[in-house]
Amino acid sequence: MKKQERLFDIAYYQLENFPQETMFSTKIDGKWVSTSTEEFIEKANLVSRGLIALGVEPGEKVALVSGNRVEWNIMDIGIQQIGAIGVPVYPNISTKDYKYIFGDAGIKVCITGDEELYNKISSIKEDLPLLTKIYCFDKVGGVKHWSEIINEASKVDISEVKKRSDAIKHEDLATMIYTSGTTGNPKGVMLSHKNILSNVYGSLPRIPGDANSRCLTFLPVCHVYERMLHYLYMQVGFSIHFAESLDTIGENIKEVKPHVFTAVPRLIEKVYEKIISKGDELSGIKRALFFWAVSVGEEYEQTGKSGWYNFKLKIARKLIFSKWQEALGGEVLAIASGAAALQPRLARIFLAAEIPILEGYGLTETSPVISVNCKKNGIKFGTVGTLLDNVEVKFADDGEIIVRGPNVMMGYYNQPEKTKEVLTEDGWFHTGDIGEMVDGKFLKITDRKKEIFKTSGGKYIIPQMMENKFKESRFIEQIMVIGEGKKHPAAFVIPSYDFLREWANRKGIKVGDGNKALIEHPEVIARIGEEIDQYNELFGQFERIKKFELLAEEFSVEKGEITPTLKFKRKKILELHNDLVVKIYGES
Repeated sequence: MKKQERLFDIAYYQLENFPQETMFSTKIDGKWVSTSTEEFIEKANLVSRGLIALGVEPGEKVALVSGNRVEWNIMDIGIQQIGAIGVPVYPNISTKDYKYIFGDAGIKVCITGDEELYNKISSIKEDLPLLTKIYCFDKVGGVKHWSEIINEASKVDISEVKKRSDAIKHEDLATMIYTSGTTGNPKGVMLSHKNILSNVYGSLPRIPGDANSRCLTFLPVCHVYERMLHYLYMQVGFSIHFAESLDTIGENIKEVKPHVFTAVPRLIEKVYEKIISKGDELSGIKRALFFWAVSVGEEYEQTGKSGWYNFKLKIARKLIFSKWQEALGGEVLAIASGAAALQPRLARIFLAAEIPILEGYGLTETSPVISVNCKKNGIKFGTVGTLLDNVEVKFADDGEIIVRGPNVMMGYYNQPEKTKEVLTEDGWFHTGDIGEMVDGKFLKITDRKKEIFKTSGGKYIIPQMMENKFKESRFIEQIMVIGEGKKHPAAFVIPSYDFLREWANRKGIKVGDGNKALIEHPEVIARIGEEIDQYNELFGQFERIKKFELLAEEFSVEKGEITPTLKFKRKKILELHNDLVVKIYGES
């Protein structure tokens, strides 16, 4: 397979080798509407010509603020091939972060998705003197539509686009992605064509599929994980289908019957919870059979099990797990999982059900994949798989993972000192994650270096590892372990409200409307306490959660409690819920 030199070359590679009638597919008014490879490239070239006509120069930054849609990908290629720098921005961040990112990057042109996002950007335009043009993908009264960029194309010949694209090199800056960051202002991660392409080719052997395969996309394409996979899908020739929303994923999966899709652990947990709740609705022998199959799945190992176990697994797959596969479209070859730690139990059960979850690990700064589990190299539960062939890893004295490879970023934009803190002159990047190698080849992440804390008794607590274990409880949706400098660990707990209500109804417990009424009921508090006690048994005395407080609302991006990739902003959460810290410890 010929390796491309620039990201935008991938679309032309597809056109030359396996042009697709359905390169992308979007559901509009209840029908799936296709964009072919030829149409995609034609529109990308019109965008390029239009941007040149509007005065966009090589090296200038163009912001893309939108949810997933084919227009985003068209703009992405159109921006790249004239040497401009695309700056994708999460739609759901605060106006404070928008103001910082646009100011830091020097954004002159911005394309937004809908009226709400347009209004959000417009509201800060006066504070951004460089921002001269804002367009919208949706048609909104009194707002410049993105087609106006295309309408400018007639003023510039296609030869000008070719002249600019020919001047772009493998090592040149391709995009700047601002990390959401758990502390401080976002940092602009500079990634070259080489960085991302090396990750595309490094990841290719790990993802099953070919030019006849379909994928469903719903994770934000502004995040480097899903974006890199879009380039990979284009290189292989997958048909890329856009899910309508998180609420319609189940329906869209049944319609598209994807061979591959990406997910974050929270989504996989929700899929599993929905499957289990269906099992709860069964009765008699059907219910017993369902949960027997789950217990068989929980014991699954890829090798070394007895003939009797394999016989039971065959029965479980035929009678129960085949229905799980049908619920995911019936043709899934793999679910790629990243952004946070996956519960090993779920990886085990889904693989028993012949639905492989390929858990990987990486950061925006590494374009992003460092390692990933895959069928070819083996899947080791509780790890993030084997390293990509073009990536090296070593460990610092304190266990920090340090990475080197062609996927490691160029640096942080406008922040040479911050760059020096994490990137050595010979190319080793300090991830800030603690890990180890298992069986000589599987990378295991144990925690974020900055998140490990000490109690006042001098004992180290690894919160992420504990949180992941407690989340195995069907009663717990989210949990954050606290207690830095305190005498014992405690936790903020957000129950799984749908399951909790169903449990309360089953028990005949009368509660008022709303989450607050539910978590104030003594029997509910006691039941969550039982779950905490049960999982506490898995930890040493000094690690056990002694007190907890229930929260009525999930942590959210909008309130600044989590990043767009669902990582806790622990300091912010502690600030917002200081009253509960005082309640637990008697002090802030």
